[in-house]
Amino acid sequence: MAAGRDHDRATVMATVPLALVLSLSVGPKHGLSAVVAFLVGGLWLSPDLDTHCRALRRWGPLRWIWWPYRRLIPHRSLWSHGPVLGTLSRLLWLALWTALAVTLIPGITLTEVHQALETWWQRHPSLVLAVLLGLDASCWLHLILDGDPLPAEWHRWRRHRHRQRQR
Repeated sequence: MAAGRDHDRATVMATVPLALVLSLSVGPKHGLSAVVAFLVGGLWLSPDLDTHCRALRRWGPLRWIWWPYRRLIPHRSLWSHGPVLGTLSRLLWLALWTALAVTLIPGITLTEVHQALETWWQRHPSLVLAVLLGLDASCWLHLILDGDPLPAEWHRWRRHRHRQRQR
């Protein structure tokens, strides 16, 4: 399992080649969006946010928003280290806090924010996809560096199925 410093170094080092490949294959706008999302995903939205880690410290005074997440999500579970699901769980957690913050701002309603986001997503679906893929790619890099890209639940399920077949 890689240390936090190794995860950070790999994320930063992968950025330039990833930017070149993506810019040439999907265009500069989508490539840059995916690479920025990759950096944010690797440095601020790490699968290790379920522990006391470097990514958590980067949140500075806002790190307290991850305290309940750390208590609710077991380390290296499908919901923290699972590809796609892990990324989605962290994004949903941020969405909950964002929704709460928006309700506290006078003059702005969640309906207005939802409508604005929906309009933006409908106008730029390929950009949204590029950002989501960039975020999840950083999760994959993290899991590969940890030495096992599959969460513990997968291995338990596989052993259970193997035992059932032997009966």
